[in-house]
Amino acid sequence: MTMTNEDIRNLGEQHVMNTYGRTDFALVRGRGTRVWDADGNEYLDMLAGIAVNVLGHCPPEVTDALCDQANTLMHTSNLYWTEPQVLLARELCQGSGLDKVFFCNSGAEANEGAIKLARKYGADHYGPERHVVVTMEKSFHGRTLATLKATGQPKFHEDFGPHAEGFRYVPLNDWEALLEAVDDAVCAVMIEPVQGEGGVFPVDRAFLQKLEALCRERDILLILDEVQCGFGRSGHLFAFQNYGVTPDVMTLAKGLGGGVPIGAFLASDRAAASLGPGKHGSTFGGNPLVCAAALAVMTRLNAPGFLESVNDKSAYFKEGLEALAAKHPVILEIRGLGLMIGVKLSVPGAGLVKEAASRGLLINCTDTDTLRFLPPLTVSPEEIDEAIAILDGLLSGLNP
Repeated sequence: MTMTNEDIRNLGEQHVMNTYGRTDFALVRGRGTRVWDADGNEYLDMLAGIAVNVLGHCPPEVTDALCDQANTLMHTSNLYWTEPQVLLARELCQGSGLDKVFFCNSGAEANEGAIKLARKYGADHYGPERHVVVTMEKSFHGRTLATLKATGQPKFHEDFGPHAEGFRYVPLNDWEALLEAVDDAVCAVMIEPVQGEGGVFPVDRAFLQKLEALCRERDILLILDEVQCGFGRSGHLFAFQNYGVTPDVMTLAKGLGGGVPIGAFLASDRAAASLGPGKHGSTFGGNPLVCAAALAVMTRLNAPGFLESVNDKSAYFKEGLEALAAKHPVILEIRGLGLMIGVKLSVPGAGLVKEAASRGLLINCTDTDTLRFLPPLTVSPEEIDEAIAILDGLLSGLNP
């Protein structure tokens, strides 16, 4: 039976919870930076599963690793060691300079685990009153009850009370506000090097460096949420490597598996020591199948010249967007890091996202007025040109 876009949509509306603002079409096939819907329409994917498909759709090295591992060992639980998991842990530690890894299934779980670690660390060294986590306004850390409250956007908190306690928010890059918020009750500061859901805002280099020094001085854990900005998207393996800092804890997901669900948080030995046996766990976390895929992703990202090519493509993409901004006053600002780019408009962006899809371009809108581009890191200059041309047509005739 061949299903059409309408068939799939109707079945989904009947049986799937209505928690997403979905398109009218259903994607059924992907290759590289291209995807196709059930009616055969082709799209240029500049969202990459929201920063997940870092090597594009169905990259051969990942699909081969999955098939090989599926024919070998798919799941054991974490009662047993497995080779793919320990090899991936070694690669992540060597690439980041951190010491230990905990594997889970998503970014929300990674951030939830990092919060647990921070509170356990605070309790171990200073007592249970040291439990507050400071996060940034406009941040996004997940949709579990704790990570929802860690998220510094009130719109995500509505209707889900009573909320988890022990979180404070300060504006991104506001040093004085941060100093005021950090007292003896604070066990950690959690921050995204580049805010994604909040509008694609990179942290200021000097702010992050001063924050690292403050955390070291007061023995507060510095948690960097790299769920969206990690894995080559910034032009480095990890975004913090652009800033000359080292976190105590780092959270990962999205691009780690290249399309399969895997999350992780890494920590220094001193921080990781607070999570002993029985203090945290995950049935599916780091199973052999997803770890084999992630190892294939890591191998590609670490190949000579790959990350340098991301920086080259980023510069090329931004050059094209700057040319559009000179032509279309509706573009107010272009910001981001690497291939994580936000285009702030003077008009709402949701309608433009829908119109872009009708012209064969997949992007999305964040913070109501910022078009977000998260292409596969394998995107070609020609595909960037194609996206720029479609955006040019979309913006023609719009008034600022």
